[in-house]
Amino acid sequence: MTDTTAEFEKLLAKSSKGTYDLRLYVTGSTRKSKLAIKNIKQLCETHLKGRYNLTVVDLYQTPEAARDEQVIVAPTLVKKLPPPLRRLIGDLSNSSRVLLALDIKQEDE
Repeated sequence: MTDTTAEFEKLLAKSSKGTYDLRLYVTGSTRKSKLAIKNIKQLCETHLKGRYNLTVVDLYQTPEAARDEQVIVAPTLVKKLPPPLRRLIGDLSNSSRVLLALDIKQEDE
């Protein structure tokens, strides 16, 4: 079994438990990058506490990540799991749109 296959199976097992695998691609410590990090962390702690993995990737430090993930604008949030794959661009300040795009049910629904 290849490393990629093993990683995919591990992520798939997590998704069946309702775990969200999120990657936020930013460019350094710009105002928009900081705001996007703050917004997604707050949203995850409020709506997905204990059910998410968030990885922040600085494209200045790992530029190959942009190519590998086909990120052309930052900040970009990529939801790997649960399917379907989703990409959101911007500072993630509109919580209701982010929740809708990530298929996260709000507590009042």
